[in-house]
Amino acid sequence: MASLLLAVIYIAFISLGLPDALLGAAWPTMSQDLSVPVSWAGGISATISMFTIISALLSDRMTLRFGAGRVTAVSVALTAMALAGFSVAPNYWVLMLIAIPYGLGAGGVDAALNNYVAVHYESRHMSWLHCMWGVGASIGPYIMGFALSGGQGWPWGYRYIAILQVVLTVMLVLSLPLWKSRRRTAVEIEADGASAVNHEEGTERKPLGVAGVLAIRGAKEILIMFFCYCAIETTAGLWASSYMVLHGGVDRITAASWASLFYVGITVGRALSGFLTMKFADPAMIRLGQTLVLAGIVVMLVPLPHHLGVVIGLVVVGLGCAPIYPCVIHSTPDYFGEENSQAIVGVQMACAYMGSLIMPPVFGVIAQYATIALYPWYLLLFLVLMTVMHERLRKLRG
Repeated sequence: MASLLLAVIYIAFISLGLPDALLGAAWPTMSQDLSVPVSWAGGISATISMFTIISALLSDRMTLRFGAGRVTAVSVALTAMALAGFSVAPNYWVLMLIAIPYGLGAGGVDAALNNYVAVHYESRHMSWLHCMWGVGASIGPYIMGFALSGGQGWPWGYRYIAILQVVLTVMLVLSLPLWKSRRRTAVEIEADGASAVNHEEGTERKPLGVAGVLAIRGAKEILIMFFCYCAIETTAGLWASSYMVLHGGVDRITAASWASLFYVGITVGRALSGFLTMKFADPAMIRLGQTLVLAGIVVMLVPLPHHLGVVIGLVVVGLGCAPIYPCVIHSTPDYFGEENSQAIVGVQMACAYMGSLIMPPVFGVIAQYATIALYPWYLLLFLVLMTVMHERLRKLRG
């Protein structure tokens, strides 16, 4: 039963990734069809992130009350409905409204599943599960490219993904008995609406809260790391297609497909990271990822023919991003204790999505009023800050 549950969690991670790259891939076409400036993609991204933050901060209480299985199923269903809504939205402002349930669906499931895996499975599973997220994120732009190249338009790209999400929702609902029958451990969440209890100590586990998380030594550093990582990943994914079109002169349909190479890099990198974690500890994997992100940014700045610098650079940046996110999450129970991990992961997710909320729109303004050519340098800024925070965390908690 445990293996079957793990397979269900893998499927859930695919569902998390499917819609994540759609907006960036489709936006050059969507912005023209909706008659809005290119920078307005940041508004939709910001709305999604804002409500993801809210649901992530509530994830400890929600998972405590309803269980990880139910939270996952309902969240994926919310995402499916939002994607279907995107496909019929008549204007930009309706898209902004539909982005609310989109974000609510993303945050709770993200925090619940990540902590569940961090506590109960080895680091290689965390990397491979996030590889499954990358599979979904890589498939999404190809589906959108298929819809665009076939003359169906971007609404059908969203419809195809919505249909897949509905299928995944049904699978998750059918799997709920697996979550209920899973053996509880000392810090695991009750799935039937009761409070979570430490069975070894016989005491009730109460929500730690944001203030309690911030009071823990090293928490601020890891929260800034999450902020910086999501600033890099989301900005890279959202603006890659526009950067190629506006700075490199690549046609829109080709750019939509090439933008997926960033997520291909993440996917392949996480598949490889799963094997590397059998030999290297989480901190070493994080440092390896940071080094690769730096190399990818440097390659993007090299003026190679046929846009090869941007294409290769995006792949290498994706490879570098691959181990960072899963290894930081997996190390959280080791740094801060299993009894605190759900609350801390929830705040981590919130900070990560704050990076997604704030920094891609900021770059949109920069691209609109300065130049989109600053795209690689913008990524470099957050890489440096993330690296500094990781080394400080190691000194405080290592």
